[in-house]
Amino acid sequence: MGFLTRLSFRSKIILGIVAVVLTFGLLSAVLVSRMATQAMLGEIKKRGLSLSLSLATRTADPLLALDFLRLKNMVDEVKESSDDIIYAFIQDRTGQVLAHTFKSGFPVQLKNAHRLPLGAGQHTQLLDIGGEEKQELVYDFAIPITIADAQLGVVRLGLSQIKAQAAATRLLFIIIMVSAGSGLVAVVLGTVFAGTVTRRLDTLRQSAEEIVKGNLDFQTGPRLKRNCWEIKECQQPECPAYGDPRRRCWYLVGTMCPECAAGGFEQKIQACQQCEVYRQLRGDEIQSLAEAFDFMALNLHAYIENLKKAEQNLTRQQQILKTILDVTPDLVSLQDENLVYRAVNPAFCRFFGLAPLDVLGKTDAQIFPRQAARHQAEDQQIINSGTPMSKEILITRNHRPHWFHMVKMPVYDSGRIAGLLLTARDITEIKQYQEKLVQTVKMEQLGKLAGGVAHEINTPLCIILGYAQMLLEDLPPDSESHEYLNIIEKQAQICRRIVGDLLSFSRQIQSKMAEMDLNQSIAEVLHLVRHTFKQHWIDIVTDLDPALPPITGDQEKLKQVWINLLNNAFDAIGQDGTIWVKTKLCPQGRRVLVSVADSGNGIQTQDKSKIFDPFFTTKAPGVGTGLGLSVSLGIIQDHHGAITAISPAIPAFQGEHQPGKRPPGPGCVFLVELPISPDNPETDSCAELTPDLHLATVYSVG
Repeated sequence: MGFLTRLSFRSKIILGIVAVVLTFGLLSAVLVSRMATQAMLGEIKKRGLSLSLSLATRTADPLLALDFLRLKNMVDEVKESSDDIIYAFIQDRTGQVLAHTFKSGFPVQLKNAHRLPLGAGQHTQLLDIGGEEKQELVYDFAIPITIADAQLGVVRLGLSQIKAQAAATRLLFIIIMVSAGSGLVAVVLGTVFAGTVTRRLDTLRQSAEEIVKGNLDFQTGPRLKRNCWEIKECQQPECPAYGDPRRRCWYLVGTMCPECAAGGFEQKIQACQQCEVYRQLRGDEIQSLAEAFDFMALNLHAYIENLKKAEQNLTRQQQILKTILDVTPDLVSLQDENLVYRAVNPAFCRFFGLAPLDVLGKTDAQIFPRQAARHQAEDQQIINSGTPMSKEILITRNHRPHWFHMVKMPVYDSGRIAGLLLTARDITEIKQYQEKLVQTVKMEQLGKLAGGVAHEINTPLCIILGYAQMLLEDLPPDSESHEYLNIIEKQAQICRRIVGDLLSFSRQIQSKMAEMDLNQSIAEVLHLVRHTFKQHWIDIVTDLDPALPPITGDQEKLKQVWINLLNNAFDAIGQDGTIWVKTKLCPQGRRVLVSVADSGNGIQTQDKSKIFDPFFTTKAPGVGTGLGLSVSLGIIQDHHGAITAISPAIPAFQGEHQPGKRPPGPGCVFLVELPISPDNPETDSCAELTPDLHLATVYSVG
C-alpha cells in the first residue's frame, strides 16, 4: 500500500486500467475457454456419435450378407474421415470382431473393455489404450446394429481425447490472444485518457502549490478563443465580466446581460443553462473545477488585498493609539469584567514603580493589597450598573502627595459590559495653582489693607522719629536719656522701613523706562552698602562686565532690587563672609545676566518654592517683613525678565577658606535676567538652561 500511495495519479489510473482489463480478460478467457472447450468436446462427442450411428446404419446390410470386405471398407472410410478418430471396428452379437482399422493387429483388451449395456441405444466411455508406458485416452462410442429391433452386432468407434483437447487448447489460445490484444488496446487508450485527465489535474495541483506559495495569479482554466463579450458582441465596459478572460460571467455578480439573473452563481446558474455563452464556453467537470478554482483564487487575492489594507490601517491605528498611550502623562489602565488588568500604559507603570508584567493578569488585591478593598466595591458597582464615575483622589507616593482627577468608564463589547477603563490625570500643579490663586487673592486683599494701615501709621511714625532726632541733638551723648532715644530712633527707622515696604508692595507705580547703564546702577548701590557691610566683616567681590550694552529699564526700581538682594545676602551671612556680584552678557547676546552670590546659610529645600511669596520670611520677628523678594520679583517681571534662586551654590562661589574667618556656608545665588529692550523681549531665555549650566554660563566654570 505504501508503494501505491507514492505513485502518481496517472500511474495509478494506468495500473488500475491494466488491472481491470487483465482481471476481466483472464476471467473472461478462463470462463470462455472452459465453456468453449466443453462446447467443443460436446460437439466432438456428437460428431463421434453421429459417425458411429451412421456407420451402424450402413453396416446392417453387409453384416447380414457377411460381406466382410464391404465392412472393412466402411470402417476404413470412417477412420480416414477425421484425424482424431483412432479406430473403428464391428462386432457380431457374440462379440467377435468382424472388421477393424488396426494395421498391426486388433488389441485383444479392447474387445471387452467397453460393453454395451443391455437394451441401450448408445453408450460412450473414456478408455485408456496406451498401455503401461504411455497413456492414451479415447472416447469409445458403442452403437448397436439392429434390424427390426433385432441386434445383429455392435459398432465401436474411438475418438482421441488428446486431439480434441488440442483443438480446445488452440481455441483457448486464440481467446487469450484476443483478450490480450483487447487489453493492450485498452491500456493504450487508458494511458491516453489518463494522460489527458492527469495533465489537467496536474495543472490544478500546480495551481494549488502556487497558492500555497502565495502566488494567486496562476491561471488553471484554459484560455478561451472567444469570451462572453465577443460572443454577445457586448459594448458595455462597465460590466464586471467585460475584459476579464479568467473569470466566467456566470460566477460574477452584477453582470449586465439581459439574460443574466440577479445575484451570484447559485441564483444565476439556472438561467445560464439556456445562455448561448454558457453553452459555448462551458466544459467538462475538470474545466468547471479549474474555472471555479481560478475564480476562488482571484476572489481570495482581492480578499487578501483588502485584509492587508485593513491590517495596515489597523496597525497604523494601533501604532497611533500606542504612541498616544505611551506619551500621555495620564495614568491609563484596562481591566476585564473580573477586574483583572489587561493593559496599562507606561505612565501608570512609572508612577507605581512597576513593570507591565507585574501588573498584567493580576487584580488590585495582588498588586495593591492595602487599597484593594477600598476600590473593589466601587469598581464592581460600575461594572454592574454601567454608570461611569469621576472624582478627585489624593495618593501619597514616596512621601509626596499627588492629586489625581480619576475617571472610570465601563467598556462595552457586543452590548455587554466587558471591562473597566481608568484614566487618572495628575492635577497636583492645578491644585497648587488653585492654592496660590487663593493665596494671591488673599495677599491682594491683605496688600490693600496693609497699604491703608501703613499710610495711617506713617504720619505718626514720622512725628515720633522727628522728635526723637530733635531730642538727640539737645541731650548730652553720654546721658542715659540719649541712649534711650537712640534705641527709639533705631526702632522707628525699622518701623519706617517696614511701612515703606508695605507701601511699595501695595502701590501700583508706573515704571519710568529709559536707557540706563546697568553696571552704574549696581555700583551706586554697592557704594551705599559697602561701608555698612564692611563693619560686619563682609567682603563684596565684584566682576562687572565693561562691555555690557546699555539696557532699557527703570533705574530706581532696579536699584531697589539690588538693595533687596544685597540685604538678603547680608542677613544670610550675618557677619564674616563674602558676597559676589557679577554681570555678563548672555551667550545669545540678547539678555544681560546679574548674579548675587553669598557664602551664607543658604535656603532650605522646603523653602525654595516659597521665598518669592509675599510676607514669607525665615528671619526673626521684627527683622524683616517678607516683602523684599516679592517686590523684587514684581519689578523684574515688569521688565520682562526672570529671577532664579539656587541653593546650595556650587563650590566655585564659596572660595577658599581663609584663616581667622568663619567657614563659608552652603551659600545661595540669585540670578537675574533682563532683556536689553523690554519692548521687544526675546523668548529664548537663558533660564531655560539647567541651574548648573546657567551658573556655568554666568561664572564661566564647569
